Amino acid sequence: MATYFIGDIQGCYDELRAILSQVDFNPSKDELWIVGDMVARGDKSLETIRYIKSLENSAKPVLGNHDLHLLALHGKLKRPKPSDQLSALLCADDIDELVDWLRLQPLLRQHPSQPIVMTHAGIPPQWDIATAIEEANAVHRALMSPNYLTHLIKDMYTDDIDDWAESMPSKQRLIYCVNALTRMRYLNADGRLDFSCKLPPESNPDNTLKPWFHFPSMVSETHTLVFGHWAALMGKVDNPALQALDTGCCWGEYLTLWHLESNQKITQKKLKKS
Repeated sequence: MATYFIGDIQGCYDELRAILSQVDFNPSKDELWIVGDMVARGDKSLETIRYIKSLENSAKPVLGNHDLHLLALHGKLKRPKPSDQLSALLCADDIDELVDWLRLQPLLRQHPSQPIVMTHAGIPPQWDIATAIEEANAVHRALMSPNYLTHLIKDMYTDDIDDWAESMPSKQRLIYCVNALTRMRYLNADGRLDFSCKLPPESNPDNTLKPWFHFPSMVSETHTLVFGHWAALMGKVDNPALQALDTGCCWGEYLTLWHLESNQKITQKKLKKS
C-alpha cells in the first residue's frame, strides 16, 4: 500500500491521470489524499470530480474554497464566472449526485496512524488539534444537513468574520472555520485573517502581515500539516512540519504529489493542449 497526498487539482484531469500513472497508482490498495480545490480554473472539472468519486474509499479529499463555491453555484446562490470553466460540470446529468457526494467530504482529515493532518489552506495558530477537529466537524455536520444551503453556504461569503473567540455564536464559528481552513494565507499581527494579499512572502510589501505558518502553532509542534491553496508559495515553506502542495497546475505550472512512505515529491508539468 502506498499513500499519496496531492495538491490543488482544479480541473486539471489529464495532469492528474498522468501523475498517478507515473507512480502506478492502484486504487485497490493505494490511497490518494486530496488537499481540496478539486474543481474550477482547469478545463476538465467534470472529469476530475467523476474520477475522484469513482475511487471510492481510496480517495480521501478535503474541501477547498472552490469546492464550496461549486455548492453555491449549484444551489443558485451565486452565478458562475466564465474563468471558472464549470459550465460542463454544472450542466452534467449527474450534477446532483456529484454535489451530494462533494458536500459529504470533510474540511479536515487526520491520518489514522501517523501524526499527519490535512486541510485546504492550513490551521490557524490559535487552534490546537482538538479545536481544529471539533470546528471542522461542526462544518461537516452543517454540510451534511438537507438545509446546508440556508444553514451555511448562503452566509459564508463574508470577510467580516476574521477573528476567533470561544464565545462566538455557532453560525459565526462555522463561517470562521470555513474562512480559516479554506481561505487563509496571511494574518495580521493580532491574528486576524487577511483576505486580500495573495503574494508570496518574499514579494509582500506589507510588513503588518505575516504568513499564517510564521506564527507559533500548537498543531505544527505535534503534527505534519498538509495544505494547498496558496499557489504563489510553489511548495516552498521553511518549516519541516509543513507540506505545501499547491504548485499552480491550473496556472501553467505543475501538480505535486507527496509519497508519504518514501517522503518523495513527484511532479507533473501542465500538459499542452493538442
